[in-house]
Amino acid sequence: MVAGADISPREAEVLELVGAHLSNAEIGARLCISVRTVESHVSSLLRKLEVPDRRALAQRAPEPAGAGPSHPAPVLPAPLTSFIGRESERAELTEMIKAYRQVTAVGPGGVGKTRLALAMAAEAADEYADGVWFVDLVPVTDPGMIATAVAGALGLGEQPGRDMTASAVAALADRHALLVLDNCEHVADGVALFLERLLVTCPRVTALATSRARLMVPFERVYPVPPLSLDVDAVALFMERAAAVGWPLDPPLRDQIASICERLDGMALAIELAAARYPTLGLDGITAALSHPLRMLTGGSRADERHRSVRAALDWSHALLEPADRALLRRVSVFVAPFTAAAAAEVAGSEEGLVADGLGRLAEQSLLVVTASPGGTEYRALETIRQYGTERLVEAGELVDARSRHLRWCLAKAAGLAVVRADWRTRFDLVADDLRAALAWAADRPEQRAEAYDLARHLAELTFTRHLTGESQRRYEQAAALATEPAASASMLRQAAAVAGCRTVGDDMYRLRRAAADAARSSGDSAGAAADLATAATIAFRFSTTFVRLPPREETFALISEAREPAGDDPAAQAAVALAEAAVLTDAFGAAQGPPGNAVPETIARAERAVELARRTGDPLAESAALDALTGAQSWAGDTSATAATARCRITLLSSLPISPAGTHELIDALGIVTEASLGAGDVSGARRWARQLADHPSLAEVGHRATCRLLMVDALMGNVDEVLTGSVRFLDAWRRAGSPARSLLRPAVAAVAMIHGLRDDQAARRDWQEVLDQLGTSKEHTYGYGAVFDVILLLHRGQAPKALERMAPEPRQVWKWVTWIWHHWYVALRTEAAVLAASPDARDRLAEARTIVADNPVANAMVERAQALLDNDQERLLSAADAFDTAGCHYQSARTMVLAGGDHAARGAAALADLGLAPMALPDKLMMTSE
Repeated sequence: MVAGADISPREAEVLELVGAHLSNAEIGARLCISVRTVESHVSSLLRKLEVPDRRALAQRAPEPAGAGPSHPAPVLPAPLTSFIGRESERAELTEMIKAYRQVTAVGPGGVGKTRLALAMAAEAADEYADGVWFVDLVPVTDPGMIATAVAGALGLGEQPGRDMTASAVAALADRHALLVLDNCEHVADGVALFLERLLVTCPRVTALATSRARLMVPFERVYPVPPLSLDVDAVALFMERAAAVGWPLDPPLRDQIASICERLDGMALAIELAAARYPTLGLDGITAALSHPLRMLTGGSRADERHRSVRAALDWSHALLEPADRALLRRVSVFVAPFTAAAAAEVAGSEEGLVADGLGRLAEQSLLVVTASPGGTEYRALETIRQYGTERLVEAGELVDARSRHLRWCLAKAAGLAVVRADWRTRFDLVADDLRAALAWAADRPEQRAEAYDLARHLAELTFTRHLTGESQRRYEQAAALATEPAASASMLRQAAAVAGCRTVGDDMYRLRRAAADAARSSGDSAGAAADLATAATIAFRFSTTFVRLPPREETFALISEAREPAGDDPAAQAAVALAEAAVLTDAFGAAQGPPGNAVPETIARAERAVELARRTGDPLAESAALDALTGAQSWAGDTSATAATARCRITLLSSLPISPAGTHELIDALGIVTEASLGAGDVSGARRWARQLADHPSLAEVGHRATCRLLMVDALMGNVDEVLTGSVRFLDAWRRAGSPARSLLRPAVAAVAMIHGLRDDQAARRDWQEVLDQLGTSKEHTYGYGAVFDVILLLHRGQAPKALERMAPEPRQVWKWVTWIWHHWYVALRTEAAVLAASPDARDRLAEARTIVADNPVANAMVERAQALLDNDQERLLSAADAFDTAGCHYQSARTMVLAGGDHAARGAAALADLGLAPMALPDKLMMTSE
């Protein structure tokens, strides 16, 4: 618990996870609450702890248990929290943001725009139900990264398949919030583009920007920030800052102070710099020192003069520094984020002890701001002072040297982050903005191209680990463009394609693999180019559902033809071509653009050849992809057990591989497939284990609907009602935040949740989930595959066996793929039971046929045994079936079987259903099982 703050236990949990640099979605998944609830807690914590943004909030979090030595809870420095006067300005600005959607507080550097915005926002916080969010844009050096900065402030991670702008806008779409964007001038174009999209899409969001110039966006209203009033506020600020350093001033000195403030044009920063000198110079000394430079400021507009007054104060303060401190101030100006004394020593090229002393002296003169952090004392310069220091670097001819040292420091930091430890996120977030800034500088300098390539590659790897997959893909593509050798470029493009796969952006996967083929060909690697071309063809079929625009079949045929000859006898290229042939020619993956029917023998033969060739390469990723094709082929052949075994082989191959884009993409796919294949084979406990691993995978934290969809399906079939109800909150919350995408992958989960609500006899909730299912769209798979299975389970629970039999009227072979994937055994077993309970004349024949089909599936076999027992009025056999369901982990089916057994067993079964949270069963009219 943080001392002095009225923080609830739940808020304390949220605060600790914010301190661990988790996103809101990750916190929600960890605490089993919605993202909206997390947002409310974070907004409340910002108010209670009186901090402006999420970074400051993270610094107030307690040290996690077992994380090493504790550190005192850091406190923001007085200049960031103390605010003097400006009552009329606060009132005027408050009225403007009530009246207009977007307001820009404009004024020269040092006039006090940031503090005014923070003070006004704090006062207005209660007016916004969803909070006030502050975004410092100083560290942002790329106009394209505005949305990333906003997302960081909001606690958003990146949702695969959407860029950060879309994620941020979607998160704010229905929110009533105030967004403060501070220091916009150096990325004004990026801010303008972001705000235009935000304001159109988010009707209840108000944006307050601070900038040295207006942003020129629709709806903008400009508020010119005036200097401090000389008679009251300016004097009060000087006196407060002087008192803060231990030198309180007597009221009789107000006239002399007012004269100094007038010379400084009421500019807040200039007044603070002057007040910091009071202990050493006194008022007379300050007056004398300021007189000479200020007399030289003539001409120009009043705004220009105010710029000059700050410059004069900076020049004067700078001139009073020792030469070593001047050099230190200008050299640390290359840091865009807070830095430590050790970092400053490396960049300044001096001993750490000397640098630490110098930083302390600069802080004493208000030229640097000091904060405590878990990693130690940090320093930063206000943006106006940082820009001044950069100008001094240029004047001294040291800019290239300082930035080069900064670049080397960034490269060393990036290399040190290669090993992921418990505090990895914190360490990365502390230096990420400097890594980006160093790369932005080096990328434009031909002589720094090698270092820029290394840093881009490192940053691509690091942002992937941080789950910033959109940036990771861009950095890999940037590294490819910076590479001096085509072979290195090809390697980076392949990595970029793999990241695009993790983002579920099939079009980019395809484009980047084709670009890699061109680069490989330029390097003389014809076999590598062949593998890339073949892989691009495979991607178009294997991941067809992730495309916006699918390549024509003829185009993929042409890629395979183009790849065959240069593949030669290279094992990797041959394996890639064989897999492409299985994918494209025989549609082993059941692609959207594939033919309506597979030639099963040919599909299996081509998939087996792809596996054989992939194994010769010794590459687990290549073998896993080929095994995926074989999984599809075996499922179309109706070999459920072989399908599950092949799917498990993929997990064995991938489980020990180090984290990489390609490995992560392959593993997520493999976990989804093994879950479904295991469920199809009746290994529901195994299916749940894989589904749980998938739901907890960090790469899916921001897409909880994708993360939980298989787990919901498995839990529903097992009868884990509480888990379904809890997981469905995360699913629905994430799905809506993602824009309610109509993904076929999600339909079985929604149908499963709807079934559970039906079993609970909660008709209102069932209707809500049916509406979600309607939004996702219907398909043959819904009609004859999972849809039939979930519908029939509910119909049988309600005692409506004839309707259940009608729902499953088609023979499995009539609907083929929609049933022969994972639902074949479930369909056959439930259809057989429905026939028995509906007194169908062919029930006994169906039982005989079903027993042969599901013999090695423990769950489906228990269903068939139950149906046989019901037909034969065999209570002992029913009880054996109940035990089999218990052993398999199917709690609902076990309880249902006990009810069907009648007598005391029925009472125990009914109690078990009630314990699960389900409504009582309705028994079929002709059920004869009544005796003990």
